[in-house]
Amino acid sequence: MQSRTPAGRTGRPRSATADTAILAATREALVELGWSKLTLGDVATRAGVAKTTLYRRWAGKNELVVDAVAELFDELRLPDRGTLAADIEGVVLQFAAILDRPEAKSGLMAVVAESTRDDALRERIRVSVVERQKRLVLKGRARAQARGELPPQTDPEESGRTVDLIFDMVAGAVVHRTLVSAEPVDAEWAHSFTQVLLLGLTGATETASELA
Repeated sequence: MQSRTPAGRTGRPRSATADTAILAATREALVELGWSKLTLGDVATRAGVAKTTLYRRWAGKNELVVDAVAELFDELRLPDRGTLAADIEGVVLQFAAILDRPEAKSGLMAVVAESTRDDALRERIRVSVVERQKRLVLKGRARAQARGELPPQTDPEESGRTVDLIFDMVAGAVVHRTLVSAEPVDAEWAHSFTQVLLLGLTGATETASELA
């Protein structure tokens, strides 16, 4: 995870070791206490740092939880299973497994709810979670294009819209299934979802243009 030092701040460089300990302690507290009972003081104690260390790095609990949850999603990897469909199914199952973890479940739902009243927090979620994980879409699409499974897109704007659509469809469906409907994302569901998604991806160029 990259340090997020506010612009213009001077002083000692941030400690990556301290950041790692703090984010791990935040996830531990989310599991044991839940979002509502989590405090910066408790996180500082668990991490073995002074509470002022947290305040120098994060404006408050919401921002801290976003970064702690964002690290979980950094664990996602795009498998190479030989076909686009199989690759997507692999990511979907990994994503659902992370969302099923109590620290991800309580943390993500809480900060998303809080972000409805906080534009800065919504932007932090977008940058720390959404934009960072679009790497999987970019890599998967490039691999599928190299295999001849998807048509190339040479227009940068059109390509960007397609990436956004793919991410929104995958993330939206899996989050809704696991956190809203509370239904399992198993191999059968992942396969069925992927087949529906691929029906749209084969005509992604036309679809993206129509929705622009």
